[in-house]
Amino acid sequence: MVSLTSTHEAGARLRRIRQIAWVVDAAFVFPGTNFRFGLNSLIGLLPVGGDTVLALISLFIVYEAHLLGVPRAKLMQMLGNVLVEVVGGSVPILGDLFDVALKANMRNVKIIEAHFGV
Repeated sequence: MVSLTSTHEAGARLRRIRQIAWVVDAAFVFPGTNFRFGLNSLIGLLPVGGDTVLALISLFIVYEAHLLGVPRAKLMQMLGNVLVEVVGGSVPILGDLFDVALKANMRNVKIIEAHFGV
């Protein structure tokens, strides 16, 4: 694990993780509803490559959590969320709806925040 040099660096890392998760999972609202979706809905439409890009983004969030010192058990839970999203999201058409509903990155941010009591 990489040692963080300051609380400022840890805060910046957490803000970056939140921002990425928000853009990927919840940046937009379906008109007339409170239902949120993100770029994953658009990126996921690309055959094979879209799911790969989304998996890499999700794994980056898990890696950042590792650098923040999130315990192994919680990292495994986060990886489970990513795995479920990748497998479910790989199903043509239904997988895109699955990604919109699951929001694995936002779930993983909540795990990180809960660990740090934020």
